[in-house]
Amino acid sequence: MVLALVAGLAVACAAPLIHRLAGSRAYLLLMLLPLSIFGYLLSLLPTILAGQVLSSYYPWVPSLGIHLDIYLDGLSLLFALLISGFGALIIAYAAGYLKGHPLLGRFYGYLIMFMVAMLGVVTAGNLFSLFVFWELTSLSSYLLIGFKHDTEDSRNSALQALLVTGGGGLALMGGFLLLSTAGGSLSLPELLEQGDLIRTHALYLPALALICLGAFTKSAQFPFHFWLPNAMAAPTPVSAYLHSATMVKAGVYLLARLTPVLGGTDPWAYSLLIVGGTTTVLGAFLAIQQSDLKAILAYTTISALGILVSMIGLGTAPALEAMVVFLLAHALYKGTLFMVAGNVDHATGSRQIKQLRGLGRHMRPTALAAALAALSMAGMLPFFGFIGKELLYEAALEESTTRWALFGLTFFSGIIFVAVALVLGYRIFWRKTPTPTPLLHADGPLLYLPPLLLAGLGLLLGVLPALLVTPMLRRAAEAMLGEAQTFELTLWHGVNLVLLLSGLTMLLGWVLYRATDRLHALAPRLAPLYHYGPNNLFFKGVKALPGAAAALTGAIQTGKLRNYIAVISLTLVGFVAYTLIPNGPPLVLADRWHLVTNVRLYEVVLILLILAALYMLHRSKSRLTSIAILGIIGYSIAVFFILFGAPDIAATQLLIETLTVVLFVLVLHKLPAFHTLSAIQQKPKYIAVSVLFGAAMTYVLLLVKQFPLDSPLKEYFGQASYLQGQGRNIVNVILVDFRALDTLGETTVLAVAAKGIFALFKLKLDQEERL
Repeated sequence: MVLALVAGLAVACAAPLIHRLAGSRAYLLLMLLPLSIFGYLLSLLPTILAGQVLSSYYPWVPSLGIHLDIYLDGLSLLFALLISGFGALIIAYAAGYLKGHPLLGRFYGYLIMFMVAMLGVVTAGNLFSLFVFWELTSLSSYLLIGFKHDTEDSRNSALQALLVTGGGGLALMGGFLLLSTAGGSLSLPELLEQGDLIRTHALYLPALALICLGAFTKSAQFPFHFWLPNAMAAPTPVSAYLHSATMVKAGVYLLARLTPVLGGTDPWAYSLLIVGGTTTVLGAFLAIQQSDLKAILAYTTISALGILVSMIGLGTAPALEAMVVFLLAHALYKGTLFMVAGNVDHATGSRQIKQLRGLGRHMRPTALAAALAALSMAGMLPFFGFIGKELLYEAALEESTTRWALFGLTFFSGIIFVAVALVLGYRIFWRKTPTPTPLLHADGPLLYLPPLLLAGLGLLLGVLPALLVTPMLRRAAEAMLGEAQTFELTLWHGVNLVLLLSGLTMLLGWVLYRATDRLHALAPRLAPLYHYGPNNLFFKGVKALPGAAAALTGAIQTGKLRNYIAVISLTLVGFVAYTLIPNGPPLVLADRWHLVTNVRLYEVVLILLILAALYMLHRSKSRLTSIAILGIIGYSIAVFFILFGAPDIAATQLLIETLTVVLFVLVLHKLPAFHTLSAIQQKPKYIAVSVLFGAAMTYVLLLVKQFPLDSPLKEYFGQASYLQGQGRNIVNVILVDFRALDTLGETTVLAVAAKGIFALFKLKLDQEERL
C-alpha cells in the first residue's frame, strides 16, 4: 500500500507532462493508477472478509516513535474502495467535462494528489501519518476548489474551505497529542485496545473536544457547514468526488475509526447526536429552498453527513450497521447526481431548475442515470437506497432516550430527500413542457457513462445485497463495534412499521415536491435571517482581521524599546512567580546573612560605583556620556567576575563591553536626535518593573545557590576545553567549539541585521516620500 501511495504522488507530479504528451487520451493512462489500486484492494477482500487485519510497518522517525503504519480492516477497505473506484470514474468524467481546458493536466495532478491523500487517511495506522495525510487533503482540496482561480468566487471559496478545515486540522493535531498521551502510543491498533483506559483518563474530555472539532469542520457539521455549499464554485468533477464520496466523509471516517477508543460515553453520544441532528435538519431545510442544482445537492449532502454522524453517536449495533449501508448508498447516488448536474450545466449553460425543462428528450443517458439515482435517493424499491433508509428508520426507532427525536429528524430529512429526488430525476427531464430547454453541447460518452455506471450499481446492490456487499459492510461495522455481528441485508422485510413509515415518507415528499415553486417564492423572505448565519459571520471576521491585526500591532509595536523590555521582563517575572511561588522550595536566608555583613571594602566600592553610574545614566542628557557610563557599569561587572574567580567570563565581558562602546561611537552621528532619559523619573511604572525584575532574578539566583545543580558538565567542560578545544578560556571554547553551529547561526543573524541597518542608513528618500 505504501508503494501505491508513493506511486500516486509521483503520478500526480507527472500528470501535466503526461497530458502534454498524450493529449486527449491522457486520462486512459492516468486511470491506470486508481484502477490498479482498486484491483489490489479487491485482491485483499477475501483476507479481510475472513476476519483478518492487514498491517505493515515502515520506520519514519523512530527516535520519536513516528512510523508510516498501514492498517487495513473492513472499515478502511470500504473507504479505500470508494476512493479508488470513484477516482477512476472521476478522471474519465473530467476528461469529458473539461475537454480542451488548457490546465486539464494540472487538474489531473490535483485530483490524483487528493486521491492519494484520502487513501493515506483511511489506511493510516499511526496518528502522526494520519494527520499528515489529513492536512494534505485540505491542501489538495484548496487547489481543486480554487481551480478556476481567475474568478473571485472560486478564490474566496477555496480560501474559506482551507481556513475552516485547516483550523479544524490544528484542533485535531492537539487532540491527537492528548490522545497519544492518554493511550501511551501513536499507533492506532494499540490505541484501539486502550479504550477503557483512555475513557477514564483526565485528558479524555479535551482530546474528545478537539478531535470532534477537527472531524466536524472536515465533514461540514453545524456550525461549520457553510463552507461546503460555497465550495460548489469548483468544477463539477471536484464536487462529485470531494463533496459526495471522499473528503467530506473523512470526518465521518475518523469518528467511526475512533469509536472503540472514544465512544460509549455520554459526552461522545450527546456531542455527536446534537451536532449531527442539528446538521441533518438544517441541511434539509436549506436544501428545499435552493433552485441551483449543485446548491441543492450540497445541502442534501450536509443533511446526509449529519445523519451519518448521528448514527455514530447513537453507537448501537443497528445504528452503526445502518451508517455503513447509508454511507455506501449515499456515495453512489450523490456522486451520480453531481455528475448529472454537471452534464446539465455543460449542455445548457444553466443549473437553475426554473430554466430547465424537457431535457430527457435529448439527454436520454443522463436522464436515465438521474432517474435511477433519484429513485435510490428517495428510497424506492428495489434500490440500495431503500435498504439504507429502512435500516436508518429501524436504528432510530430502537428503545432509547433519543428515540423519537432521532427518528423525527431522520424522517424529516427523508421527506426532503424525496422532494429533491423528484426535482432532479423527474422535473427537469420528463415533466411535460411545450418548450424544452435548448442544448448548447451534447453529452458525450465520457459524461454519461460514469454516472450511468454508479446509478446502475445502486440498483444492482439493491437487488443482490447479500451477494455483493453484505460481508464487506459487516466487517466495516465490526471494526467500529469491536465484536462480531450478525449482519444481513435483504430487500424485503415484509409489511411492518418501517415499511409503512417509508411509504408515508414517499407520500409527504411528493406533496412537498408539488409545493417547491411556492417554497422558492417564500425563500427570499428568510434571507435577512442568514445575515447572522455562520457564513456571513465568517466573511465579516475575515474582513475585520486586518483591522484587528493593525490595532493589535499598534498597541504592541509602539516603537519604544523600554516598553518591549518591560513586557518581556514582566512576562518572565510572571512565569517565575507561577512556577516557584506556589510549589517552589523555601528560601533560607539565615545561613547566608553573614555574607552580607562580611562585605569587603573593594566590593563596596564597586557597588557604589555601579549605583553612581546608574544615577548619572538616568540624569544624562548626552548620548556619548550615556554610552561611556554604560561602559563603566559593564567593566565594573567584569571586575566582579575577576574578584570572584571567573576570569574567563570576565575576559568575555570586557571584550563585549569594548566592542559595544566602539560600535555605538561609530554609529553615533547616524542616530536620531537624543531624547533625554530624565523622563524616567516621571515613569514610576518602569522603576517598578525594574525593581520587580531584579527581585525575581535575585530570588532565582539565591535558590540556585541554595540548591546547586549536580551536573557533570562543569567538570567535562573544564577538562575538555583545553584537551579537545586547545583553549584556556572555557567560555570562548564553549562558544566557538562546543556550540559552534549555534554561534554561527547567531553571528549570521547579527550580520543580516547589520546589513539591514546599513541599508536603512543609506536609504535616500525622495522629497515626496519624506512628506
